[in-house]
This record gives sequence, structure tokens and C-alpha cells, in this order.
Amino acid sequence: MTSPCESTPMPHAARPSRRVFLRGIGAAGLAAASLASAAGPLDRIRERGTLTVAVYKDMPPFHVAGKGLDVELAQALAESLGVKLSMLPFQADENMADDLRNMVWRGHYLGFGPADVLLHVPVDKPLIDDTPQANIFAPYFRERVMMARQVDRLPPLDTLSALADAKGAKVAVPGQTLAGWLLIGADGGAYRNQLDTQWKDGAEAARALQRGEVAAAAGLASELESVLRGDARFAIAPLPSPRARRNGWAVGMAVKKDATDLAQALQAAVNDLAGSGRLRTSFDKANVTWMAP
Repeated sequence: MTSPCESTPMPHAARPSRRVFLRGIGAAGLAAASLASAAGPLDRIRERGTLTVAVYKDMPPFHVAGKGLDVELAQALAESLGVKLSMLPFQADENMADDLRNMVWRGHYLGFGPADVLLHVPVDKPLIDDTPQANIFAPYFRERVMMARQVDRLPPLDTLSALADAKGAKVAVPGQTLAGWLLIGADGGAYRNQLDTQWKDGAEAARALQRGEVAAAAGLASELESVLRGDARFAIAPLPSPRARRNGWAVGMAVKKDATDLAQALQAAVNDLAGSGRLRTSFDKANVTWMAP
């Protein structure tokens, strides 16, 4: 007779074998892994609690030493997802395709990246078509190539040939930029002797104009305005070149192609920022005119 303190052993046939037991553990592990893999990029970002945003280094007024318009936008995007911001500043590569590869869909060969999202990407159809690994979307402003002039030294420049009429008038322009390329090659190089191309960006060129070292400066609208906007001594107008887009181009962001849920959430955040006026206010604080994309 079995003592009340003794347990009745389970019949052998009723006890799970070690193999069945381990199989059950394995099935549970596979189910958990399947659920984890089913979680989208947005879920994984929320789970870890941070949004990693890639921003260009030394790009005034969008990012310089941890501050700028893209930094503010990155913070607003992280807030909209309910997570903290993790910045990934990087140096621009040879072209936009390289930057998208390094920061969006593969990662840099030096071992950093990719980020969850890259800011300051032209929302341009040829670039979109040539980069099937990335989703380029959510334009948040419009950029243009512009020229600033000192109003008491140069008349309005309706055409670039007006520069030749202003003999001796020097133009500061960053040589390794779109503005530099447009001016250096304009009219068969007719204005090369008038160009001072030593500047690294349009903001530096604008400061040279501000100091009176040149009569005009060329660069991106955001660069020139961040230095000169509101100063009655200077006028800023589109670069009078037939090769420059008069309406400029839209600038947005990029994520991996399959990060659909993240793209939708970021697009909604940008829509809210634009609709609420927060984007315009941010640009105004940086002394830059916000142009809706």
C-alpha cells in the first residue's frame, strides 16, 4: 500500500521522452524566433528605445558640431516614435549612391552603419530608380542654387553675362559643389578669372561677401541665407544659369526598402511637423526661408 507521503510514479508510457521534451523546447524556440523575425523595423526600434539617424558632418546650417536643422529634425522624429535619438554623423562620400549604400542599406566598410534613417537625401526620380535597395521619401524642404550680391557694388544679375560687364567683380563660390561646377563651366569658362573657389561651402563664401572681400557669393540658398538673410546690404536671388533648376529640388530622407512601417511612421511625423508650422519655425530660427517641397 502506498504511503500518503509517497507519490505514485507516472506510468512509463505516460511520461514524455527526453526526445519529445527537447523537441518541444526547440519548437518553442523556433516560434519565438519566428515572432522576432516577424517584428518590423519600427517594432525593433521601439524595443531597443533608440532611433539611429545618419546626418552629414559639416553641412551648415543643417549640422555643425552637433547642432543644426537636421539635428532638430532628427530629434523631432525620435520624439514622434517615443524613443531616444542616437546620432550617426558621417563624412560624405564620392556621390549620393555611396552614401545610401554606407548609411542605409549595407553599412560602411570601416564597420559603422547602417543607420535607421539617413537625412538630407534628394527626392529625385533618377536616384530613386537607381537605388532599389532604399526607400527615398518624406521631403521636408526645397533647396536651390543661389547667388548673393552686395547691392551697392553689383546690379541685379539677370544673366551670368552681367558678371563680365562688372569688370573686376569677384565671386566667392565653393569650388567642389554644384554652384562651383555651374559657374566654372558657364559660357565656356568665361568667368573663371572672376571666381574665388577656395571656400568649402556656401556659408563660408557668404561670410567672405559679408566682410567685403568679394562682390558676390554663390552657393545653396540655405547656406547663403543662414549668413546674409535680413541684411539690407545684400540681395539673394536664383543663380542666373540655364543649367540650374529654377525651382530647385526636394530634400527628404531614406530607409531600407523593406522598412515600410518605419517609412510610414516617419512620413506621418514629417507631415505633422509641416502642418503644425514647426518645420517653418525651425528654419526661421536658423535664418533660412522654409520652402515647402
